[in-house]
Amino acid sequence: VRVKGVPNGGMAQFQEVMRQQLETSMHAELEKLLDTVSRKDFDGFKKLFHRFLQVKGPSVDWPKIHRPPEDSIQPYDKIAARPLPDSLADSLNKLVVVKLNGGLGTSMGCKGPKSLISVRNENTFLDLTVQQIEHLNKKYNTDVPLVLMNSFNTDEDTKKILQKYTHHRVKIHTFNQSRYPRINKESLLPVATDIGMTGENADVWYPPGHGDIYASFYNSGLLDQLITEGKEYIFVSNIDNLGATVDLNILHHLVSQPNGKRCEFIMEVTDKTRADVKGGTLIQYDNKLRLLEIAQVPKAHVDEFKSVTKFKIFNTNNLWISLGAIKRLQEQNAMDMEIIVNPKTLDGGQNVIQLETAVGAAIKSFDNALGINVPRSRFLPVKTVSDLLLVMSNLYSLEAGSLTMSQKREFPTTPHVKLGSSFTKVQEYQTRFESIPDMLELDHLTVSGDVTFGKQVSLKGTVIIIANHGDRIDIPAGTILENKIVSGNLRILDH
Repeated sequence: VRVKGVPNGGMAQFQEVMRQQLETSMHAELEKLLDTVSRKDFDGFKKLFHRFLQVKGPSVDWPKIHRPPEDSIQPYDKIAARPLPDSLADSLNKLVVVKLNGGLGTSMGCKGPKSLISVRNENTFLDLTVQQIEHLNKKYNTDVPLVLMNSFNTDEDTKKILQKYTHHRVKIHTFNQSRYPRINKESLLPVATDIGMTGENADVWYPPGHGDIYASFYNSGLLDQLITEGKEYIFVSNIDNLGATVDLNILHHLVSQPNGKRCEFIMEVTDKTRADVKGGTLIQYDNKLRLLEIAQVPKAHVDEFKSVTKFKIFNTNNLWISLGAIKRLQEQNAMDMEIIVNPKTLDGGQNVIQLETAVGAAIKSFDNALGINVPRSRFLPVKTVSDLLLVMSNLYSLEAGSLTMSQKREFPTTPHVKLGSSFTKVQEYQTRFESIPDMLELDHLTVSGDVTFGKQVSLKGTVIIIANHGDRIDIPAGTILENKIVSGNLRILDH
């Protein structure tokens, strides 16, 4: 590349001058915006932006990628084979449960925090989480607190609802992840004109991904408070992963390590299926265990990354992390996470980018990090209404806030469910089912078009129901569909 008036040898110097000018412009714009928003947020964003300008090319050199050594990813069965101590209370009293609660329910057609969507017997994600931890605290006479990492999108609504848990045996704390400005894709300057969050500024701020947990947790003062109270580890997971419950075997493995070999970070991974080919995986890179996300993979190697034979496991985002190690790494400014550049288009058509990080990417910064290959049952995310149908059905039984696969199901695998666009919003979905069908013997369900289900419908094997455009299919109450394709027009009219 030649720039007019710049000799070849001076190109690197020219680029460095341009980068410095851009960084200076960004700092000037940030100072204009700085008012009531935390100075720490802006310092954090400046660091992230500085690193973004420094990065050249892909963050991984593909030939340097190796499979992790055998002992760096332990099978869960091996961990679970160790006998648990008589008193689990000591271990539990060192634990804090942290749920990532920054997301909204918009993808499922709901307003407000996703954690407040009802998922089972009128219980929300948050209700089930509180029930799980309260059950542990009562059973073992312990004090395991719940910490919610909120975003500016979810904080106010979440805090209102927390009053209902005042008399539950769970201490609940909250802190907010940072609030960063979206950047104009062309000028690389903030699109915000002032600090406000309404009107034309409504969508110019964003929470910068769950990798922000380390800095925000530390800056909130809550991390120090919990360490003072004798807490040693956090168990972090997405609040919409209903399989992410406190596992006593993993906890015991963590706290029983000899001092010199203390494991500071455990990532729960599970075997990939065709549905998970885009999920981040663990690799060995520069003699460290590292998370590799699809966004970091050079285009020429994406198919290889998706291969289930080479990369057999993926990250569930259930993580067990040492509080002392987080404090040390934050104070040494040594938390190393790759930057995810996420392009967005605002409502007005403006192209922006937001800089994010992922919580699991920090694994390479911690000492003696370990992967544990857990059963698939520990990964039960509810991202869509199709997922919601599964967890509301008789495939799962609910006890003390935890969902477990029904023993009446012959195969422990989850059926593949694909509901069409008429079911995308929770409200629409609820009107289409008079009651949730019996799905104990279901393998695969596809529903497309204007379809409704009567009471006590039973679905078995592979069932495909397709109502063509302009047609409607009403599945009558009490119907049993086994290995059936239903198409055309079927109306049940009251008379």
